[in-house]
Amino acid sequence: MEAISSFVSQINSLVWGPPMLVLILGVGLFLSLGLKLMPVIKLGAGFRLLWQGRSAAGAESEGEIPPFQALMTALSATVGTGNIAGVATAVFLGGPGALFWMWLTALVGMATKYSEAVLAVRYREVDERGAHVGGPMYYIRNGLGEKWAWLGLLFAVFAAIAGFGIGNTVQANSVADVMEASFGLPHWVTGLILMILVGAVLIGGIRRIGQVASALVPLMAVSYLVAGVVVLAINAAEIPAALSLVFEHAFSPIAAEGGFAGAAVWAAIRFGVARGVFSNEAGLGSAPIAHAAAQTKNPINQGMVAMLGTFIDTIIICSITGLVIITSGTWTSGVSGAELTSMAFAEALPGVGNYLVAIALAVFAFTTILGWSFYGERSVEYLFGVKAIVPYRVAWILAIPVGATLNLGFVWLVADTLNAMMALPNLIALALLSPVVFKLTKEHFEKQKLSGTQ
Repeated sequence: MEAISSFVSQINSLVWGPPMLVLILGVGLFLSLGLKLMPVIKLGAGFRLLWQGRSAAGAESEGEIPPFQALMTALSATVGTGNIAGVATAVFLGGPGALFWMWLTALVGMATKYSEAVLAVRYREVDERGAHVGGPMYYIRNGLGEKWAWLGLLFAVFAAIAGFGIGNTVQANSVADVMEASFGLPHWVTGLILMILVGAVLIGGIRRIGQVASALVPLMAVSYLVAGVVVLAINAAEIPAALSLVFEHAFSPIAAEGGFAGAAVWAAIRFGVARGVFSNEAGLGSAPIAHAAAQTKNPINQGMVAMLGTFIDTIIICSITGLVIITSGTWTSGVSGAELTSMAFAEALPGVGNYLVAIALAVFAFTTILGWSFYGERSVEYLFGVKAIVPYRVAWILAIPVGATLNLGFVWLVADTLNAMMALPNLIALALLSPVVFKLTKEHFEKQKLSGTQ
C-alpha cells in the first residue's frame, strides 16, 4: 500500500504542478476576457433564467429535465465534501490565504462553467434510448472533429474512473468519519445505509436524480448557510481580522502557529486552486454532462444557468465554511478535514454546531454520489454503449461501503490526482472551441438588443 501511495503522490505532484494551475486559471481568465466579463456582469440575468426554468412547463421541450433541475443535478455533484472537508483541508495545508485563491478560481471558473454548458448543449446528441447525451467527449468529437476524438475518449476513461474517487469513495469516507465522530456510528453501517439510499434513487435514472437533487440541494444549502451566518454573527468581531489574514497570506508566507505547520505562498495557491476546482468542478468537464440533459434549445441560456453553480458553490458556500474556520481560530489547532469544520461550528454553537455539520455533510455527500453516478454512466455509455450502464451502476453502488472504510488520506490523494487528469482534455477543448462560444454569445446578445429584451 505504501508503494502505491508513493506512486500516486508522484503523479499528483506532476499533474498538480505549476503548468496545471496556470492552465486552469489561464483558460478561465482567457474565457472571461473573451466573453468581456459577461458571466460576472450578467449574474442577475442568470438567476432570472434559473427561476423561469423551474419546471418543464416553463422550459422548451428538448431534453430530459428542466434547466433548474439540470443545475441542481450539477450542484448536487459539486456541493459535497469539498465545501466542508475540502475548504478545511485547504486552510489547514495552505493557510487562510488559500481562501483567496479559491475565490479567484471561482470568479474565472464562472466563465469556464458557462462555456462548458454552452458547448454541451450545442454539440449534444440523442442516444438509442432517445435520451440527450453530451459533455466534453461529445463536444470534442463533434466540435473538433474525428482527429481529436482520442481526446474525448481519454476524458471519458478518466471520468468513468474518477467518479469512483471524487464522486463516490471520498464522499462515503468523509460521511463515515463525521458520523462516527458525532454519533458513534461504525464506518460500515454508514456505508451500508448510503448504499441502500443511493440504490433506491438510481433505479429512476436522471429524472429521479433531478427530482431528488432539486428538493434536497436548495434545502440543505440554505440550512447550512443560515447556520454559517449565525456563527459569523457570533464571531462578528473577528471577521475584519480574518479577511485581513486571507488577503495578506494570499501573497506572503505564514509562520507556524499552534498546531498549524506554516505555509508558503505556493501552498496557498496550490491548495486553494486544487480544492476550489475539487469543490466547484469548473474546468473539470463534469457539470456539462448534466446540463446537456436540460430541456432547452438555447445553449446561451443554459450556460448562464450553469455559471451560477460555481458562484453558489464557492463564492457563497465555501466562503461561509472558510470564514467560520478562520474567525473561530480553530485553523491553528492541528486538526484537518471535516473535523476542523465541525470544531469551528461547535466553538460558536456548543452541543449543536458539530451535529449541524455532520448532517449537512451527510446530505451533501449523498447528493454528490447521485450526481456523479450520472456522470460516470454517461462516460461509460460513450465508451461502450447503453449496455454498460447497468453493470456500471451496480459497481457504483457496491463501491460505497468499500469507500466508507478506506484510509481518508489515500482517497483524497487519488481523487485529487484524477481531478487533474480529467481537467486536461477538457481545458484543451475549451481553449480550441472558444471561438464557437464567443460567436454564439455575441449573436445571442446582439439578437436580444435588436428585439429589445435583456
